[in-house]
Amino acid sequence: MRSNTRSLTTASLLAGIALLSAPGFALAGAGEPGHGHAAAIGEPAKASAAKRVVQVELGDNYYKPESLSVKAGETVRFVLKNKGDFLHEFNIGTATMHAAHQKEMAMMVEHGMLTPTGINTSMSGMDHSKMGGMAEMKHDDPNSVLVGPGETKELTWKFTKETALEFACNMPGHYESGMVGKVAFTR
Repeated sequence: MRSNTRSLTTASLLAGIALLSAPGFALAGAGEPGHGHAAAIGEPAKASAAKRVVQVELGDNYYKPESLSVKAGETVRFVLKNKGDFLHEFNIGTATMHAAHQKEMAMMVEHGMLTPTGINTSMSGMDHSKMGGMAEMKHDDPNSVLVGPGETKELTWKFTKETALEFACNMPGHYESGMVGKVAFTR
């Protein structure tokens, strides 16, 4: 499902923030099963180790291509170009990992570290222990990169074994609006 309208994107973002910042919401911690354990889904690699480069366009709630095929043991260098008006993420993980990370991303938006269009670098690394239980807000997982409007960034990843993976944007409302794709393993 694709949505290219700015009003839907903004509405989705605001709805996601409102939902996840409601009373009783508890932030998922890094100790939850499946979160923060990149080795279970592969490992970061040097760009020079990649045998293949995949260009990925990030738009306002879509990826092009919509799915990826990889081989177990393959190292891929992803070149990520954000052609949208909003901040987007390219995150490789399981559905469970994305669900946990979405809660963290919502907390980062709620406390001003992330905005719909960028990263507030002055907030990164600050002590936020009195704000929802996160001691420090960082977006530094090796399987993920944030790409601002008009930016191009890279992520090189070695897919070590076959597992059910997705690539997704976990900014509030983006995953729910269709900014998610499947990683299929081929032989």
